[in-house]
Amino acid sequence: MQKTTHEMLESSEFKRLVRNKWAISSVLTLCLFVLYYGFILLIAYNKPLMGQKIGAATTLGIPLGVGVIILAWILTMIYVAWANRSHDAEVSKLRDKVKH
Repeated sequence: MQKTTHEMLESSEFKRLVRNKWAISSVLTLCLFVLYYGFILLIAYNKPLMGQKIGAATTLGIPLGVGVIILAWILTMIYVAWANRSHDAEVSKLRDKVKH
């Protein structure tokens, strides 16, 4: 059954889609926020730990900073994988139900 754009925007299917996207985006954003600001707070409040030598010229802060960047990429990959696997398919289904 074809629906008008207004009917689709008011449908429970569309609202569920928006709710799911909001939930996954919020969780991943919170994770990224904790990751970045946790690193910044660690630098601010525990300089001796971050300055601790782990090699001839490397401090602990360097691999932790690289870890923050890598984990940010991983969080992005999680979102992209979820969107490609689930979200985009649902969007296509709903788009097909709308009258043009």
